[in-house]
Parts: sequence; C-alpha cells; structure tokens
Amino acid sequence: MNGRDLVRSVKVVGSAGAAQGLRTVRAAWRRKRADAVGLPQRGAERARVPGPVRGVEPGSGGGVVRFARSELRITVAVNGAVFWGWDGAEPEPSYALAGRCPEPDPRAVLEPDKDGGWRVVAERATVVVSRHGAVEVLTPGGVMLRRDLPPRWWEPVDGGTARWMQRSEVAADARFFGLGGRAAGPRLREGTYRLWNTDPGRAFVPGDDPLYITMPVQLVVADAATHLVFHDTSWDGVVSLREGEEGAGSGHDRTGSCELRVDGGPLRCWVMVGTPARVLHTWVSLTGAPALPPAWALGHHHARWGFGSEREVRRVVAGYQERGLPLDAVHLDIDHYDAHQVFTVDREQFPKLPELAEDLRRDGVRLVSIVNAAVRAERGNGVYDSGVAEDAFVRDASGRLVRGVVWTGESVYPDFTHARVRRWWGGLYEERLAQGFAGFWHDMNEPMSFTAFGESTLPRSARHSLEERGGDHREAHNVYALGMARAGFEGLRQLVPQERPFILSRSGWAGMQRYGGTWSGDVATGWPGLRASLSLVLGLGLCGVPYSGPDVGGFDGSPSPELYLRWFQLGAYLPLFRTHASSRAGRREPWTFGDDVVEHARVALVERRRLLPYFMTLAHLARRTGAPYVRPVWWGTPEDRALRDCEDAFLLGDSLLVAPVLDHGADRRAVQLPRGRWYDTVTEEAYEGPAQVLIDAPLSRIPVLARAGAVVPVRGSDGELELEVWAPARGRVGGGLVVPDTGDGWDEPEVERYVARWEGRQVVVRRDGEGGLSEPAYPVRVRGLRTP
Repeated sequence: MNGRDLVRSVKVVGSAGAAQGLRTVRAAWRRKRADAVGLPQRGAERARVPGPVRGVEPGSGGGVVRFARSELRITVAVNGAVFWGWDGAEPEPSYALAGRCPEPDPRAVLEPDKDGGWRVVAERATVVVSRHGAVEVLTPGGVMLRRDLPPRWWEPVDGGTARWMQRSEVAADARFFGLGGRAAGPRLREGTYRLWNTDPGRAFVPGDDPLYITMPVQLVVADAATHLVFHDTSWDGVVSLREGEEGAGSGHDRTGSCELRVDGGPLRCWVMVGTPARVLHTWVSLTGAPALPPAWALGHHHARWGFGSEREVRRVVAGYQERGLPLDAVHLDIDHYDAHQVFTVDREQFPKLPELAEDLRRDGVRLVSIVNAAVRAERGNGVYDSGVAEDAFVRDASGRLVRGVVWTGESVYPDFTHARVRRWWGGLYEERLAQGFAGFWHDMNEPMSFTAFGESTLPRSARHSLEERGGDHREAHNVYALGMARAGFEGLRQLVPQERPFILSRSGWAGMQRYGGTWSGDVATGWPGLRASLSLVLGLGLCGVPYSGPDVGGFDGSPSPELYLRWFQLGAYLPLFRTHASSRAGRREPWTFGDDVVEHARVALVERRRLLPYFMTLAHLARRTGAPYVRPVWWGTPEDRALRDCEDAFLLGDSLLVAPVLDHGADRRAVQLPRGRWYDTVTEEAYEGPAQVLIDAPLSRIPVLARAGAVVPVRGSDGELELEVWAPARGRVGGGLVVPDTGDGWDEPEVERYVARWEGRQVVVRRDGEGGLSEPAYPVRVRGLRTP
C-alpha cells in the first residue's frame, strides 16, 4: 500500500460526506488494483528508427517508401490533404474521419529526389522524404513549412504496444494554435500540453491543463502559408512546443519545434496547407460538416445547477419576461433528476414537467436537459436493468462490470465504442422528449469518476469494443465522449427526424462537430476566467468546432456586477450564449446585479436578437465551409504578424470585429485593426487599418466594429430580416452573404450573395444571382455615410 494514497484516502473520508467519501476511496483502490492486474507491465524496451531507405512502391496519389526497419505510406487526397502513416498504418479505421477516406489524387506522383530521397508533388504542397525517413512539407514555391525528423519507437522486448516520439521543425516566424480547448491560448506558447481529456475537478483558470477536450490538431500560421497537422491516434500523449526566433544567435533564425510523445496507437497524420479558410474547409471535408444548431439555440440560454423546482424555473422565466429581457432556452441540471439518476425526473419538485415545457415553449423558451454518461448501478433502475440486459456497460479484464462513483453514487458506464450500445443509448432519449425537452447537454463524459486519489476516470485496463476490434481504456478514453455524442445525435435523428438535434458535449475529440457543440466546462469566476473563455472558443474553432461558449459569469463564486456585465457582453457575441453557475455560486440572473446591469444587459440581449439572422448565416457557412463563427483577427491576413499576437479581440464572421473588455476598471481599450476601413457600430466613427486605435468602452457596451462594405443580415424593428450595409470606401466594392433560415428543420436554404458599391452619391445594394444583379427582397439600411 502506498503511504501517500492512504493519507489521501483518510483526508477524503474526513472532508467529504462519509458515504460518498468511502465510495471514492473504494473506487480509487479498485482502479489501482484493476490496472495492476489488467495492464501489461512495461519491462525492457528496445528503441527503433526507420533506418536507411531500401526501395519504393509508387501508387495512386503517392506510394510506399520502404526503410530498413519500417515503411512509410504517403497519399495525397483529391481534396489536397496529405496523409502519411508509418509501419503500414492506413487512414482507416478512424474515429475522426467522417465516412470513407477521400480518393487519392492521381496527379500526385512519387518520384526520386536528390540524395537518395523521394518526393510527391501535389497542387498545394510538395512532400519530400529523406533517405533516413525525415518528412518535409513545402509550399508549391518550395518554402519549408514543416520538417518531421525520423520518428523513434520504444517497443517492449516481450511484445505489446510501442510508444513513439515525433520531433518536428517549423519556420522561425510560425505560431501554434489549436490542440482542442486550451485555457492558455488561443496562441500556444512554449510549453507542454497533454492529450488526455480531463475534468480538472475544480473551476479552472488559464494555467490549468489539460481540460475536457484535447485534440492532436495543430494549426500552424507562418508567413509562407498556414498548415494544419492532425496525428490520428487517441492514446495519451504530450505535445511540447517551442516558438522560433528570427535573427536569434549570430544573425541566424532559430526554427520553432514541436515534439509529440504518445503512449501507443498508430503513427499516422494528415497535413493540410493553404490559407486558414482553405485549411479548415479541407479539415471538415475529412472529419465532417459541423452540425447545424436549430435557430432557437442561437439565442440566449439561462442555466443553473440548483433551480430545484418547477416553481423556481417559472419564477426565473417570469423575471426575464417582466423586465423585457429576451430568453430562448432554460437548462435543467442534475437537480431535476430523481436522486441524480440519468433519464429520470424528481416527481416531487417537477411533478408536471411536460406541462412546464409546453408553457415555456408557448413563450418561445425551450427546455434543455443535462444527460450524464454514468448510470447508477442498482437493480430497479430502469436504465441500469435495460443496459445489463443489453450488455451495454464497460467491463474489466476479468469480465466484471467496471464501477465508478459520480453524483448518483456507485455507477457503471456504457461502452459508446460499440454500435449496438450507441443504438440502445440513443433510444433512451425518447423519455427525455416525452418530458418536453428540446435539447441536451452531455456532462461528466470524459468519462469522469470521483476518486480519492489517482486519475478521476475509468481504469486504463477497462475493456472496450472499439467497433469490435477490441482494446482498452488507454485507446478509448479520448473518444468516449465522441461516441456518446454520436449516440445521442443518431438517436434523436431517429426519434425526431424532422428536427435538427441540439447537443452540447463537455468532452470530445476530433470530429465532434458532426454531432453538436460544447461549452467551457467549469471556468473559474474571475477576470482570468473571462479571458480563458475567449481562448477556448477561438481554439476550438480552429480545430473545427465552431459552436461553443463559456459559462457566463463563471461556474463558481459570485462575480462583481462589473465582471458579470463584461462577461455577459462578451457572451452576446459568441456562438453559445449561456449564463450558468454551480449551486454553491451566486445567482446569474441580470437583475440580481442591480438596475444598471439590467439596462446594460438588455442592450446586449437586444443586440444579440437583432443579429440572429447573421448568426444563422454564420452557422450555415460553418456547415458548408468549416469557417468558425468566431475567428482570430488574423483570419483573413495571416501574414500580418502583429495580428497573430492579438488574443483579446476576434472577428465574428467576415463583417464584425468584437473587442471585449477583459480587464477590471477599463473604460477604454486598444484595438488592433486589420487592414481596411472599420466603423464603430455605435458612433459610426471610421478608423483605417492596419493600426492600433483607442476606443471608448463604457460599462454600457464593448467596442464592436463593422468592416466597410459589409452587408449584414439583421432582424428589423418589425421582426423581419433586413440588410444593414456599411458604406464601402470610395472606389471600392463591398458585399456579404445571407442564408435565410429561422427554423429547426433540414432544409438547405440558398446562399444569397449581395454586393454594395457607390453609384454617384449613393450606396447601392444588389443581389448577385445566376441571372445577374437584381434588387434585394429585403429592406436595406445604409450606415457609415458620415465618413467622407
């Protein structure tokens, strides 16, 4: 027995409730014993590198390069993405890819290169393989973007899973982004980042890592081009990054570097090269189009762990209505369950839940239910009994059900890596729909298990189907929540085929955008937590997950009126706009912070509602192109190095630049502008970029600027769609896209294109269609005319 673990066990029992404390101690010891018995003991290892090249086998889109101790398969797909896999690794099977792997590009040919190496020349990139196994990615003009040194494996002498390491070099000016949801971003500076989905067990701040969603997805921005690299393995690993320096040392550049170490799985990756927009478009063509949220999900959501009763829910909704504050959804946390058991209802506190849901819907408010991953292990619990009959739950190496501890007590966990289990789980949402719920948020699905010591998840030795290939939790952990999201999404498609599902998932992996979005998890209340909120949304968007947002106000604690208001103002411009807090935290209704906050919050809510047609357009464009709603300010001009360092503002689509206030006491702030003319949307004052400008930011608002020439779809005073047009600079033409959609169904509205130009002394807007230019079908309001 480890003495440190024994001490921690005693402390947990003393600090937690006695029964729950004992459960977490037992769970920790069970987990430790299970891994001691069920995991192979790592003994002597031998290191291996590819060795010298021995020959090649050309094929469609590339071919195979054989080395003395390994082989490398390279394929360029028709969408421009480059795949390579070592030791015979193929693109499939993969949890990240959507559907079948794209066809190889027949124009890409494997041919000899200098010094005994080989290369594949494609339209968007050239891949060069040295005679010892280094792999370089170059632009079509020959500029090096990435150089992967020969990989190294450490293989157990007596057989088993090999761990591996890949070192890479990037350009000196390159900057790193991505790796999932990181509180320290969005730009990832020098440091080590773990690839293991983790509930930190408390409210997190920017220094905490890892968090709920980790992905081996890097977006690397450099002068020559942007590239995305995805190492397709779900095993635990770490990424160590170091930014380069230009002119370091004796006048020489120091390249940036990345070192990836992974405990197992295939060594295979995809690389995409181009502009940020092209790279993200290629990425989602591989991993799946982002799910389209129903129109109501783009409004304002209010949640709390601790509403407690139907009466309290009605009281909160009435508070919004009495003050004229728009509200579109209310989320119920685990306190509406019967003893915290998933797919149940506390009949005493919520005796008429379907009636409540119907009353709210008549007022335009949807009800959203939490859905936890774990199931209470108790006979008589309908979900548990049906899951046992279905053989749905994760087992250990000895065939016994793996048990963990969550809020409901001793629990078991569905194996979402099995198609049969996903179908069973998806069918359970019928009970939620019967209660009147319109949407769902998946929680505790890292998966989480409370333990007195050690990792707060399932034993690594726990067995999983992995689509009937077989394996353990070391491989299944990071894709567990992805499987749960798929189960919910596909189940809802069957149960309510006419409606777009609404699913949020706290945890996830590459490709999770196919099934829905996510939220920040338990971000700490405080100014650092506010800043982390923006980092998470930006970083996830660059990994292909465009729909996300924070707990406005932070999950814990009681924000000051100023902090709450600044968080609220930021949330109004993020894809998911949701207030939420712990039962132990202060309230999050705007009126609890005073009359001034109510008035300023009303302005933010009314503006969000006015911009709903724009948000809906961005949602459709994200689905079709992969471009996130929320983009770094360098999105359109990644070669602008000053913009790459800007982390406190963002673009909302192509048309708006939002500069939230992230510091206590600030009533002005500096804003870094991309090139072009930008209008303050309140004063209509014009600014010319690229430049840094100072803009007033009173408590009543945060700076929002519109790009000159932008055509923005908004909701007019009569509730109908209208076009808000910002005057282009003289001699220039502007424009914008509109996707008219106010529903929840599966129709694919046409993308409408508009152009704006000066004609004499007027700004004229025309729709650009197949038949040429025509008058728009919506009212047009031109702004920014005061500027010469």
